[in-house]
Amino acid sequence: MALSLLTRPVLPAWVDYNGHMNDAAYALVFSHGVEALMAHLGLDEHGRCAHEYTIFTLETHLCYLQQVEEGARVHCNVLLLASDAKRLHVFFTLTDDKGERLATSEQMLMGIDTRTGRAAALPGEIAARVARLPGVESGHWPDQAGRRIGIRRRS
Repeated sequence: MALSLLTRPVLPAWVDYNGHMNDAAYALVFSHGVEALMAHLGLDEHGRCAHEYTIFTLETHLCYLQQVEEGARVHCNVLLLASDAKRLHVFFTLTDDKGERLATSEQMLMGIDTRTGRAAALPGEIAARVARLPGVESGHWPDQAGRRIGIRRRS
């Protein structure tokens, strides 16, 4: 089961001329999800200063699954797909109050030593929290994870 990170209402400023949530707003909510994940791991403002460590996003793949209207409540959840000493491969899901998937964001995150600005291994207590994140159950890889963008050609 995914870790619930945050719940937000869809703000009027997030709605576009089509009457539903703009594509940039989805990215914004997932960005807030990364910040909530960092806080969960102990890398809130205090933790980033204490560890001299932060997390950068290296790559993001968004899938828009359903239209979302102004005022709807959206929930951002995360699963850990994989990790190593410096990186987290995570899968965020945006759902509605009924648990229906609205969008997904697969991301590669990199740990950074803020003194050097370079990639660095996760501090011990942060790595221990990463290890406790909910992961993908065997045989249940998310449909939107690991996909490529492309136009399928029919022969």
